[in-house]
Amino acid sequence: MKVKYYDLENKRVFITGGGSGIGASIVEHFCEQGSEVYFIDINDDESKKLIESIKNKNYRLPTYIKCDLLNIKELQKTIADIISDKGPINILINNAANDTRHKIDDVTEEYWNERMNVNLRHFFFSVQSVKKSMIDNGGGVIINMGSTSWMIGQGGMAAYTAAKSGVVGLTRSFARDLGEFNIRVNSVVPGWVMTQRQIDLWLNEESEKELMKRQCLKEKLMPKELAQTVLFFSSEQSSGCTNQSYVVDKGWL
Repeated sequence: MKVKYYDLENKRVFITGGGSGIGASIVEHFCEQGSEVYFIDINDDESKKLIESIKNKNYRLPTYIKCDLLNIKELQKTIADIISDKGPINILINNAANDTRHKIDDVTEEYWNERMNVNLRHFFFSVQSVKKSMIDNGGGVIINMGSTSWMIGQGGMAAYTAAKSGVVGLTRSFARDLGEFNIRVNSVVPGWVMTQRQIDLWLNEESEKELMKRQCLKEKLMPKELAQTVLFFSSEQSSGCTNQSYVVDKGWL
């Protein structure tokens, strides 16, 4: 542990897509801080491996709940049950997403809607579901995970980049609407993060050469570096920060 955020200890945290990738690192970092963590995913195997890894590190164990984010009623019930059984959610991390590549001519109306639902729609309904408990509790923190893909004009996944650009609009709207209730809303915006999925599907000699050429810092961006940023914006150390989108990309140019 590089930094101990004492105000995060025992805070109730809800994380979407926490079973693998960036989400798994966020779960682990909150557990290391002693937070009361609940995460949802649809991948049982990866989620159970994560819990076992956290157990071996003697961190506080999280609670995994299998939940399909495409089913908004299921998502809302999952959040409502946690609030009813355990108390208000202090910190919401909207993380779940899927950046599968797609060609323009291959996108159907059904595929487009599914991409919006996977990458944007559940952000809104997660916030809607925690809002009242945060207000009743005197405040809270919401962090929406974005992407630099739309900022740099990346091609090959128009539906994904469209959805991720929408995260900025949601973040700014929520920050304005919820600020009077002491709820801070920010977006953390990753560059190209070396999750196992990215390494397996898209990292090769050519793309790594381009990565090192474009980044100011000549080293790969790792999930833990996003998790560390999320911890900061979740803690009272960032009490003056809301309505912001903070880029973590090693200085991509």
